[in-house]
Amino acid sequence: MGSNLSGSPLLGRDEKHTKEQSMHSFFNKFITRNISLIQFVKQYDNCLGSREQAERESDAADFHTVIPCATKSSIEAQFQDVYTHQKFREVQAQFIGKANCITRLTNSALGYSVYEVGEQVSSSIFNKFVVTYDSVAAEVKCQCLLFESRGILCRHALSVLSFERVSQVSPRYILERWSKKVKRRHTHIKSSHDEPLLEPRSKRFDELVFRSQNICEFASESEELTTILHRAYDNVMVEMESLKSQKEGDIFFISRRHQLGIR
Repeated sequence: MGSNLSGSPLLGRDEKHTKEQSMHSFFNKFITRNISLIQFVKQYDNCLGSREQAERESDAADFHTVIPCATKSSIEAQFQDVYTHQKFREVQAQFIGKANCITRLTNSALGYSVYEVGEQVSSSIFNKFVVTYDSVAAEVKCQCLLFESRGILCRHALSVLSFERVSQVSPRYILERWSKKVKRRHTHIKSSHDEPLLEPRSKRFDELVFRSQNICEFASESEELTTILHRAYDNVMVEMESLKSQKEGDIFFISRRHQLGIR
């Protein structure tokens, strides 16, 4: 078996290092070593404003433009519909890499299958990976551990899903933090560039984070407490979405009445 670090947990460290370098590079555009404290505060505020603007432009691109799929896979289209452009490009690279994989079933029983996936990395070298697929739980696992380390399904797992003729992946493989619909954290970062109306929202956000952290620390003590918290979160989310929909409906109704001249 050839060695391959493409899905190794070590990549998590490399990715973190790359992000830190990128962050340092970004701040270096605004802040120098000999800057005074007053200048630092002013430049840091400018830095936050610049970053907010860049991320808002990226958010707008995610919603109003589409990156074409590289394959005919309905699973790729599933990620295309949900993920931000940046994350979808990473996922798409795995779909493209799937073309270099050869999948062979080695064992199967009661809906649980074991595959050997050979990935051609050169004209004469194949790296081999063991991939398991549970059709009952709709769960796929690869020994390269790319999903476990970076949250992205690897080309070996995708090759097995294609072999199994799976058309849609389980929601567990679509992480919410990379969804187009997730609010970026800069929404709650306070800077002089923020509108005054955002300040109450930021305060509410800070209070919620503080209370949530205490609740999560308590719930994480056992599986039973964690299950209770998950159930409570689900119920609260349904209630909040219902209230939000009701308010949006009321606003639309009032607006429509005004348009029609009805009092």
